[in-house]
Amino acid sequence: MAEQAWTELPEPVRARLAEVASVAVGELPIAELPAGLRRLAKFTPSKRARLGARMLLGELRDSAAFRAAVLAWWDEHRPGELTGPDADQVGSTAGAVLADAPDLAERLSEVAERADVVTLRAQRDAALARVEKLTSELERLRTELAETRSQARETDPGRDQELDRLRKRFREQGTRLRHAEDGTRAAEHELAELRRTSAAELDAALTARDRARERADAERARAARASDEATGARQAAREARQADEVRLELLVDTLAGAVAGLRTELALGNGGSGGGGGGPRPADLVGGVRTPGRGGARIADASGLDRLLRLPSVHLIVDGYNVSKTGYPELTLFDQRTRLIGALGAVTARTGAEVTVVFDGAAVVAGPMRQPRGVRVLFSEPGVLADDVIRELVAAEPAGRPLLVATSDRAVADSVRRRGAHPLPSSVLLDLLARI
Repeated sequence: MAEQAWTELPEPVRARLAEVASVAVGELPIAELPAGLRRLAKFTPSKRARLGARMLLGELRDSAAFRAAVLAWWDEHRPGELTGPDADQVGSTAGAVLADAPDLAERLSEVAERADVVTLRAQRDAALARVEKLTSELERLRTELAETRSQARETDPGRDQELDRLRKRFREQGTRLRHAEDGTRAAEHELAELRRTSAAELDAALTARDRARERADAERARAARASDEATGARQAAREARQADEVRLELLVDTLAGAVAGLRTELALGNGGSGGGGGGPRPADLVGGVRTPGRGGARIADASGLDRLLRLPSVHLIVDGYNVSKTGYPELTLFDQRTRLIGALGAVTARTGAEVTVVFDGAAVVAGPMRQPRGVRVLFSEPGVLADDVIRELVAAEPAGRPLLVATSDRAVADSVRRRGAHPLPSSVLLDLLARI
């Protein structure tokens, strides 16, 4: 049978062939089945016919041996269903396809014609049923239309009256709506005008308030400046007065000490050494008034320094790091400060001199150490050099008081000498500290 004939098989014949093959596949030995159908042998016949119809028909078309095996099984186990006189037209045609009968074309044509007739009859029956249904629906709609027309004729007079009444109410509602819209527009216009007026008044009020605040702020600022200036003036006056009093007291103490020393040397009496009062010293008021320049002699050895330190009211000012880095540079800055301050404590205990040591504050990384009695330790403020603090200390002292400044910085030594202090190299102070 040609391949084209297989593709043109009537649908009833195709379905019967798929059913026949599905039954035979489940009964034939696995070895006689094509490889592609062996998996279908595990399915039920109905499942094989439904899911494997295409594969079954393909094997029947391509394999004459498979067709012969299927036909032989049916002839053996179900004789007469495909080839016997009792076989129906579709079944006998399916058997003719398997056996490739000579009159196969005529049989296929008859089955196709019969299938067409069956299909046309089914379509005719469906169309007749639909026509009957539509006719029934049409009659129902005609009846409803007639009833609706009758009801409409009965209600026409009342409907017209109701329609006129509704039209009148609509016109009245339209008139009221126009009036309401006109009133709304007028109210919105009035509200917008009121908002503009209120905004202008608010802006004017805010402007006036801001100007009043600015004037009040200016007055407060002027009052604050005047108060600050008055406070500064009073503070400056108090500081100046205090500095003058301290200088005067210290000068009197210095003179008294000098007189006592002279009396002792000349055996003129038993007067004690100067240095009265426990009040503040000029070194505690480093912001004091600068005094005119005086010339001080330079101290060259430890013996001369020791004699000067025994003068009444003498004040030794030490450039801290200048001395410590000269004497013990191998130590840390903290250890340098500790050692120098301890040695200066021994100096003031031995001589009674006032001692002030000044360090640069920027180099301090540890907490403050314990200060010996009689030694004042100062650290310069950030951005201020210890040299400037030393100059302030010298400038704060009264004229006539013995001042000693230990530093090897030539600029510092020259500036304090012009103010009447006695500069001495760091090495001289270190020699004296080594003897104590």
